[in-house]
Amino acid sequence: MDVPDRVPKERYFDPDFFQMEAELLWPRVWQMACRLEEIPEPYDFVEYELLDQSVIVVRGAPPGDGGDMGVRAFQNACRHRGVRVVEGRGTCERGFVCPFHGWCYGPDGTNSRIPRRKSFAAHNLQPDDINLVPVRCEVWGGCAWINLDDDAPPLRECIEPAASTLDAWMVESLRAEWWLACRLPVNWKLAVEAFVESYHVVQAHPQLVIPTRYGMRDNAPFDPRAFIDADIQYLRAMSEGMAGMVHANDVRVAESLRDMELPADPQLAMATWNRTLNDAVTGWHRDRGAKMPSLNELDAQGINLEFFQLFPHYFVLPMYSSASSYRFRPLGPEETLMEIWSLTRYPEGEEPLTPPQPEAWESDDPRWPPIPAQDFSNLPRQQRGLHAKGFEYMRLSSELEGHISNFERTIDGFLAGLPHDKLLPAVQSVNVYPFDRPILDIGL
Repeated sequence: MDVPDRVPKERYFDPDFFQMEAELLWPRVWQMACRLEEIPEPYDFVEYELLDQSVIVVRGAPPGDGGDMGVRAFQNACRHRGVRVVEGRGTCERGFVCPFHGWCYGPDGTNSRIPRRKSFAAHNLQPDDINLVPVRCEVWGGCAWINLDDDAPPLRECIEPAASTLDAWMVESLRAEWWLACRLPVNWKLAVEAFVESYHVVQAHPQLVIPTRYGMRDNAPFDPRAFIDADIQYLRAMSEGMAGMVHANDVRVAESLRDMELPADPQLAMATWNRTLNDAVTGWHRDRGAKMPSLNELDAQGINLEFFQLFPHYFVLPMYSSASSYRFRPLGPEETLMEIWSLTRYPEGEEPLTPPQPEAWESDDPRWPPIPAQDFSNLPRQQRGLHAKGFEYMRLSSELEGHISNFERTIDGFLAGLPHDKLLPAVQSVNVYPFDRPILDIGL
């Protein structure tokens, strides 16, 4: 990008640009490969795919079998003739068997059997060359992450400062309540960028614009009762519209406080309401036996924040007790798989079964909740509009859409082949909340 606040349209559909990302970006970044609920038991595995790469993520042996139930990852290719060893998810207590010629591998990736072994030359049977190829794998936030680049910094460095804030939220204790997926007919970056600015909210999500939530309505005197009603209306709209971003449990807690008395002073009234609701939500979940941070302590630290991107493709959106999370994966220059999880807290021992991997719905499927349906109605129109002959580049607000510029220029750093120590500050600048930030000097 020659001009930071202008994004050339070709970045969102040009096949050559897309191929550069496939070769120079995705193999060098940490990717959220699966939630740990997908592999809860010893020897469970799941396949993670991105473009032409497939990785097996495996839960290790239990302590009784000499293991630690750690999570490992391997390239999903038999060392004989490259056949993918697994599809989907399953269990591998007896290891993996290539379906083509029967080469066998243990859960730790070690080759355990080669049919007609003596028919192969010795140089094709070297131990290090016949095991499944390991892939870097680390665990954070209730998820397993992989990186195909052995020289990349550790995961933690690449997801800060969001990681430390989300640790305070205890995101590792959240569990998936449901999991949905959408095939969006748009470039993956276009999909990501629809969720990293609030400039669109007034036009795209009018049900979320509730002025009395902020104590103002037609310059009328502040009405504490109207303020409470408006805030509950907002929480309900978020819960119903997103099917979980504000959990229904937390809406019910808020409704139980509807009749509380508030001071007449607007600022004091809002602070009292927020503090009381935070305490009530925290207490409700702790009383059930769920792990739950103190929301007022998060407020005191200035980290009761609502939206985090972990570069490049994973998002966590915590509100009160729960969170939504998003993952974006490119399927082609103008097609993206977007997945949405609803995450919430359960008493220990009462966690739900692992949600099944979802069928990917189309963007106009009537089953989508209102808020994603509104976003999905705009995105295909934007992707088609980019092909207009007279449209050359996006014009970004330097104050409201600076995050998009910072994100795109960080991608440019990867495409330029810059070393990781040069890229890391830019990556971390993308992981910072809030998104309504100015265009920054990201050091590239």
